[in-house]
Amino acid sequence: PEQFSTSDFPGGTTFSHRRELDAVQRELRDIPGVTVLIYAQTCATEKRRRRKRGLMEDPKKFVVINDLVCEGCGDCSVESNCLSVVPKETPFGRKRQIDQNSCNKDFSCVNGFCPSFVTVEGERQQSAGMSADTALDSALNDLPEPESRQIDDCYDLLVTGVGGTGVVTVGQLITMAAHLEGKGASVLDFMGFAQKFGPVLSYIRIAEEPARINQVRIEQARADALIGCDLVVSSSPKASITYSPGVTRALVNAAEMATGDFVKHRDANLRAGDRLAAIRKVVGDDRLSALDANRIAEKLMGNTIYANVLLLGAAWQHGLVPVSHEALMRAIELNGVEVDKNKQAFTWGRVAAHHPEHIEDLVYSDGQPVTESLDDAIARRAAFLTDYQDENLATRYRELVETARTAESDAGGDGAFALAVAKSYFKLLAYKDEYEVARLHTQTDFLDSVKRDFGDKARVRFHLAPPILSGELDARGRPRKKEFGAWMIPAFRLLASMRRLRGTAFDLFGKTAERRMERALIAEFEQRLEQLLAALGPGNLELATEIVSLYMDIRGYGPVKEEAVEDVRVRVANKLSSLASMEKEAA
Repeated sequence: PEQFSTSDFPGGTTFSHRRELDAVQRELRDIPGVTVLIYAQTCATEKRRRRKRGLMEDPKKFVVINDLVCEGCGDCSVESNCLSVVPKETPFGRKRQIDQNSCNKDFSCVNGFCPSFVTVEGERQQSAGMSADTALDSALNDLPEPESRQIDDCYDLLVTGVGGTGVVTVGQLITMAAHLEGKGASVLDFMGFAQKFGPVLSYIRIAEEPARINQVRIEQARADALIGCDLVVSSSPKASITYSPGVTRALVNAAEMATGDFVKHRDANLRAGDRLAAIRKVVGDDRLSALDANRIAEKLMGNTIYANVLLLGAAWQHGLVPVSHEALMRAIELNGVEVDKNKQAFTWGRVAAHHPEHIEDLVYSDGQPVTESLDDAIARRAAFLTDYQDENLATRYRELVETARTAESDAGGDGAFALAVAKSYFKLLAYKDEYEVARLHTQTDFLDSVKRDFGDKARVRFHLAPPILSGELDARGRPRKKEFGAWMIPAFRLLASMRRLRGTAFDLFGKTAERRMERALIAEFEQRLEQLLAALGPGNLELATEIVSLYMDIRGYGPVKEEAVEDVRVRVANKLSSLASMEKEAA
């Protein structure tokens, strides 16, 4: 609002921050007659474009999520409606993280009712040391030129992706390279409203002579090749209709990038394996290649924005792009944006195509994620509970889980029920009160990771809504979060050292409604489990597992958690009714 002068507007005009948008709209809705609402803000995607080109200041301010504090409730996505808030899979379940490479820095996600959000002022440290010239030079050894492909009539190449990631640039580079070689080339971009994260399909047609291109769209089942920069768009009906068995050769980015489903459904699943299988079914097993271009670009280049050019390099090495290396390099130069970096990304793509084992050594040097066994899950959570409170709590946890494990074994189960108990019971025991949030911010690797990513001089600010300071409400009627500087760090450390007061008569926060609710949930779960174990058998094992797993949906803080508790209790009651009916029928 401060960018406007009231003298420039008619009397009676009011000015509000955009966080008041919902309240203002509700107010105008109830006023009889005509009202006018002007929403003034530069397009977020345009801001990113200007910042990349140095035409607009890029604030040295970043949002970081402490995933240990994060509950994975998704309230930040509700607040921001932003696809730069992406899922992060952890040993403690799905959490959230910020994709710094696509973040528009409007900071609306911070308004999510959660203390895991920290803003950092500093210089982002690029982690692209692995892309040093020496590493790239060694990877280029014995890298052959792909076989040149003869274009008989017209070569049809489909490039798919999402808006805002540079997918349109890939099409422009290919057609410019063809033009530089004297070939005929056309590109037709179907973008719709794909300013950012929307589906994009680029139909590219290349011929030896321009006269041979009589239309710009690729007909059904006529695509010679696919460069799939996004798995979801590549497997969509609009893209798949152009594929042909035995004709189309495909290179697909296997990275799981956020879609609108992640905003609407916090546990959305892209079913990556099913999508790749669907493409493979059409084109044939031997005509499909896949690589995680996002992870490779992040590890080797320090930024996922280079993923699509990296994929272009891999596609060229596979012989899917019928233009010369020299022409493509010249096209990158003419594009004039991050020329050296894009050339480097293209070369890494070539290496990924021909020497995948070399890329795996570099990118996956920290090890591939492994499936956690039941014993590992129990041990991890018991150790956490010892740090959370003490060994007594960890012992209480292990004993109940082992009881569930024995009962399941007697019922002929495969361990799924015990694993569900291990996860749900841990979540309820380790509720995140003020002591725990303070501990997770200061007595873990979080602050060190901030320094690694943003420099030793990085300044952190915490965004909290302490009950004792909750006066002002936000547009949704919840306490508005306030910003606290680095002086909170020693306060957090002091608070964390007092965590063993939790649950005692000296607990500073134990009498609040939220803490009483959390302690009641633990007792409620233990009682429910006792009932389930008493009747556990082969016929109801699956339903019992579903009931126990429902408690994992109790996530969030304050009003978000309260809503989740009410919802879960209703769903548990319904499942228990079904269980009772099963037992009655069995009797």
